[in-house]
Amino acid sequence: MASSEPSSSSASSAAEAPSSPPSPKGNAFFRRWQREFSLLTGLGIDEDERVNTINRRNCERWKRELFHYSPSVTFMLKHLKLEGAEVGPEHFPCVPCDLQRAGGFDHTTGNVILCQGNFGSKKHMEHTMTHELVHLYDNVKFKVDWLNLRHHACSEIRANSLGGDCKWLREIQRGQFSFSKQHQACVRRRAVLSVMSNPACTDKAAAERAVNEVWESCFNDTRPFDEIY
Repeated sequence: MASSEPSSSSASSAAEAPSSPPSPKGNAFFRRWQREFSLLTGLGIDEDERVNTINRRNCERWKRELFHYSPSVTFMLKHLKLEGAEVGPEHFPCVPCDLQRAGGFDHTTGNVILCQGNFGSKKHMEHTMTHELVHLYDNVKFKVDWLNLRHHACSEIRANSLGGDCKWLREIQRGQFSFSKQHQACVRRRAVLSVMSNPACTDKAAAERAVNEVWESCFNDTRPFDEIY
């Protein structure tokens, strides 16, 4: 009868045989698990890197959701497409910024910058995206000269009025409150502040003058919306 015990030579060979290397798929899974563990616990990762990674993930997730489900964002994307501009999530990079801003429009690239970690809520991001998409729409449709203070002022008036930045609740959160023409006061104030940051603007008086000169025509121009929503 044959013995069920392996011979000494076969046992030795089995012991000396090299083990199979871990599969690339297994390694990738382990690295992902290790990364998630570090993000959750803070162990084995620099705190700044951890915060930036979490902020970027949240920013990217909200961005994807708004691209598909936000009425104002999808409306603006549709009308940009009608003007010949195909805009996708890749044109909205999430990046670290200073704490004074939530986003911006880069007219040299056509990209909208989203400041990861600076949004108090997804609604805040929605307003920011809509605001910057109005700038992009103006850039495409009207060929804005961004160093011309009147051009810049007009786009800021429209973006602040149409983007949701001056809704009543947003103003309350900023500590700004008025029963009389609150929306107009907010739009004017924020437009002046933005124009003041223009390299061609010499002082606040120049920004206020540019906003005043184009106020009536630009505040009443709600394109592509039918009205202020």
